[in-house]
Amino acid sequence: MSQIDTAMLPARYKDIEGPVFREPWEAQAFAMTLKLHEEGHFTWVEWADYLSHEVSHGSPDADGGSDYYRLWVQALERLIADKQLLVSADVNSRTDYLVANPVPHVHIAQREPIFIA
Repeated sequence: MSQIDTAMLPARYKDIEGPVFREPWEAQAFAMTLKLHEEGHFTWVEWADYLSHEVSHGSPDADGGSDYYRLWVQALERLIADKQLLVSADVNSRTDYLVANPVPHVHIAQREPIFIA
């Protein structure tokens, strides 16, 4: 796994161990970005440029900080579209499916391992 500089993340979104997420979808968006980068679809500098653009045109602290990962997703969507990794019809189709078939998420991400006796 390649090393990613998380310095671009605001302090509230990381701790000594790395990125911290408020909701599971935030971790998923982060993981998708890392996976696409590791597969060579874009450089980390390219990603930082896209994210910087979204952040500079948005308001990451409008609702106490949770907008940051919404901007993250917007940047990822734009990068994926610009790189033509997916066509918008595929994205729209998947979005429609997920809206029609919501999956409840009850998992809370934890850093500590869970032990079962």
